[in-house]
Amino acid sequence: MTNDLIAKAAIDRRMAEIITPVIEDMGFELVRVRLMSGKSTILQIMADKPDGGIEVDDCAEISQAVSAILDVEDPILDEYTLEVSSPGIDRPLTRLKDFEMFEGYEAKIETGEMIDGRRRFKGELAGIEDDEVLINVAEGTIGLKFDWLSDAKLVLTDDLIKEMLRQRKASGAIDETKFDEISDEVSSESSAEGDQ
Repeated sequence: MTNDLIAKAAIDRRMAEIITPVIEDMGFELVRVRLMSGKSTILQIMADKPDGGIEVDDCAEISQAVSAILDVEDPILDEYTLEVSSPGIDRPLTRLKDFEMFEGYEAKIETGEMIDGRRRFKGELAGIEDDEVLINVAEGTIGLKFDWLSDAKLVLTDDLIKEMLRQRKASGAIDETKFDEISDEVSSESSAEGDQ
């Protein structure tokens, strides 16, 4: 059985089957789906554009389309809340292509089974080779089969934040003409709070 980081549990996979065609028809990609049951039931859908840069309005559109199909299919027995979001900066890496796209950035990877005595790996992504994810760890570059992975996400670093801002500018999501120059100086008032 292959490991699917997009949808882990059987119910999540069923959700993915229903949701994926709807989202893809709209020009988006499903990054992850999770049905969370606690005090209340929440269906979390993470989506993105193929080249990144999904916006709040896009999430609202996806939410409406997905709600409509789920009303028809009705796969969830309990009342639930639907949450559609962008992957965020320190995003989960759920598809083999994600590891290629974010080559050079730091990531945390967990495997389902022990690999050389450990299950957690942190380092710089070094691309992919066939079905293996390459990561530079202290001991050197290692290859982990994609099917071995149980969890993977980017680590929030300055480089990653800069790249995400660059992408958003390039896609037109950020209009620099609407911003004043951002000062690096911290005002003395804000740093003095809480000293009294």
